[in-house]
Amino acid sequence: MVQVTLLGTGATKPLPNRALAALWLQVNGRGLLMDCGEGTQVSAQRFGASLYKLDTLLLTHYHGDHLFGLPGLLQSMAALGRTDPVTVAGPPGLDAVLDAIAALTGPLPFAIRRHTFAEGRGTLDLPGDAAITAFPAKHRVPCCSYLYTLPRAGRFDPERARALGIPMIHWRTLQSRRPAGGFTPDQVLGMARRGLRILYATDTEPTDELRRMARDVDLLCMDATYADDADTPKARQYGHATCGEAGALAAEAGVRRLWLTHYSAAVTDPDPGLAAARAHFPEAEAGYDGKTITLTFEDS
Repeated sequence: MVQVTLLGTGATKPLPNRALAALWLQVNGRGLLMDCGEGTQVSAQRFGASLYKLDTLLLTHYHGDHLFGLPGLLQSMAALGRTDPVTVAGPPGLDAVLDAIAALTGPLPFAIRRHTFAEGRGTLDLPGDAAITAFPAKHRVPCCSYLYTLPRAGRFDPERARALGIPMIHWRTLQSRRPAGGFTPDQVLGMARRGLRILYATDTEPTDELRRMARDVDLLCMDATYADDADTPKARQYGHATCGEAGALAAEAGVRRLWLTHYSAAVTDPDPGLAAARAHFPEAEAGYDGKTITLTFEDS
């Protein structure tokens, strides 16, 4: 299962009850953070996201509302006694950004492993068989959207294991899709079952690739900077989407859940934008700081 929490849902500048862009995923006691806008470390404490557990941090791009929280967050992790390495990934330009941040934080008790997605594309393996697929967003600067995938192995067949003479001491390892005792998982596992997929697509216009990557995802967290479709020309100018566009894309892609996020600071009431999204996708939900869900595998 995956616990998903919005730590910040704002754009450009923080508001009293709205921090800037950040999404937290927690799986098997390990944490993944997408973006780190101003206020992220405060929101993490407020909403129970343990920075000590953070293994991987993905930056969509290098505008301040997506990374100004990073120096303080890294120092907070150091204060918690973190010593394990942390991976920080993003589109081209990452090295210059992290060099500048290192000048602010000073020495840290943990190593930062850098991973640049060349041309905004690529994959990154995560602990526990999960993976990130990065692909380009359509924004004013190089920007990535991120698809998180947690696969699920096929059902374990104990009868096949017994027939092959596999000792029970190896069963759990094989169920985890790892070889053991000279045996391989394909000998005892059925066809892979549906896993979990979460797509974080902020600071982007709707694109055909985004629709394709969003097909049947369990959760789409989508840029909804502008509440009114009358602001579509402004959205095109700055590389964003309207709430209505987010709803339309979710409907076209057949997503299972849609959370609107990355609201303009001018959007103080999410209801009009939510109504615009629901005109296309009735199940759309307005994101807010602290909104959380635990996604679980289907029974089948």
